[in-house]
Amino acid sequence: MDITFVLPAQCISYIISLTTPRDASRLSLACPAFKSAADSDSVWEKFLPSDYKEIISNSSSISASSLMITSLSKKDLYFYLCYNPILINNHTTSFSLVQESGKKCYMVGARGLSIAWGDSPQYWNWLSLRESRFVLFSSNLAFVSRVIQRPRHLNFLNLNLN
Repeated sequence: MDITFVLPAQCISYIISLTTPRDASRLSLACPAFKSAADSDSVWEKFLPSDYKEIISNSSSISASSLMITSLSKKDLYFYLCYNPILINNHTTSFSLVQESGKKCYMVGARGLSIAWGDSPQYWNWLSLRESRFVLFSSNLAFVSRVIQRPRHLNFLNLNLN
């Protein structure tokens, strides 16, 4: 008996949404009914972080952020965020998704950190490179005992990750 004739498409979509992005992509290859269900916005909405609209709206490129939310399917948005990190927090932080799991990935640029003597030109040189995703990065000019602290706007980050 073919399961696609027994279960409605919404039920198949719901079941697929309880899996992982990798499983949903694989299931879309199994049969046409699974492809339709696995490619639906209801499935991929579950794989996106619950606050994805807020994160994208904090993007440094406002026009691109509204375009992403409104014009892309949820599946396309998911993969866009996996392969194209967006800059948030005034170009000091990069956000992307881990493709296999949908977990959030933040990369903090040097200007997003509170670096001891960071404004002292005798210890640090702030450079701008075309190939860097961040506007500025730091170059340590002399070995100093330095302390890097997490600024308040990054309190959501867990620093005890392996």
